[in-house]
Amino acid sequence: MTTSKDILCYAVRHNGDWTAIARAIHSQEPAVPVFCQYPCVTFLDPEYPACFRKLRYPPWILFYQGDLRLLNGRAAAVVGSRDASRKALDNTARIVHCLKDRYVIVSGLARGVDARAHTEALDKSTIGILGCGIDRVYPRDNSLLFSRMRKDHLILSEYPPGTPPLPRHFPWRNRLIAAAADLLVVTEAREKSGTMYTVDEALALSVPVWCVPTEFGDESHMGCNRLILQGAGILCDLQQVREL
Repeated sequence: MTTSKDILCYAVRHNGDWTAIARAIHSQEPAVPVFCQYPCVTFLDPEYPACFRKLRYPPWILFYQGDLRLLNGRAAAVVGSRDASRKALDNTARIVHCLKDRYVIVSGLARGVDARAHTEALDKSTIGILGCGIDRVYPRDNSLLFSRMRKDHLILSEYPPGTPPLPRHFPWRNRLIAAAADLLVVTEAREKSGTMYTVDEALALSVPVWCVPTEFGDESHMGCNRLILQGAGILCDLQQVREL
C-alpha cells in the first residue's frame, strides 16, 4: 500500500513529474526514505487542500512554506502579462486593493501582474504558486517578495526542492492557480500566453473569469478582449469589482 513517505520519495526521484509519479504508485515502485527540509503534504493526507482534489490531475504532493490554511478561505486569482504595461500594473493594484479584504489573493509569483498582485496584498493574505522547487527564487528580482510571502503568507509547489524553473512547468502549474480560486481576474494578457492556460483551467472548473478590456489599438495585449468576445465577464470600473 502506497504511503505519504512513498509519494515523497517518488516526487524527489522523478523531479515532480506527475505522470512518472503516477506510474510509480501504480507499479508499487520500491521506495526509500527521503529527507526534505520543507514541510509537505500529499494527496493521501487529511490536511491536503480540498480545492485541489477537484482537479483531473491533482498534485500528488505539495511542498510549501507559510500558512497552508490560507487555501481554505475564499480566494481570487489575479493574473496577467509578465511584460505588463504601466496601465495594467496600476489596474492590478487597484483591483487587488478592492478584493483583498474579502479574498485571499492568488497568483504565480512571476514578473509583471503577478508580482504587483502579491505586493498589493502583503498587508492582508496572498498565495504564490510556483513552477519550480520551493527553494528556487524565480525570477531573482522577486527575492524580497519571496521572503515576505514565505514568512507571513504562503508559497507552494508540486515540484521538489532543487527543481529548476523549466518552461513546461508553468502551464501545468497554472491549473493550481485556477483550482485555488473562487474567481479569476485577468488584467492584461497576450493572445498566446500562459495566462490563457489559467483561463482554460478556470473554465473547466466553472470558476468565473473576469477581464479588464484592452485599449482599442493595443495589438500587443489582445488576450483580454479575445476572452471577453468568447464570453468572459468584463470589468469596467472599481464599483463592479467591489460587487464581485
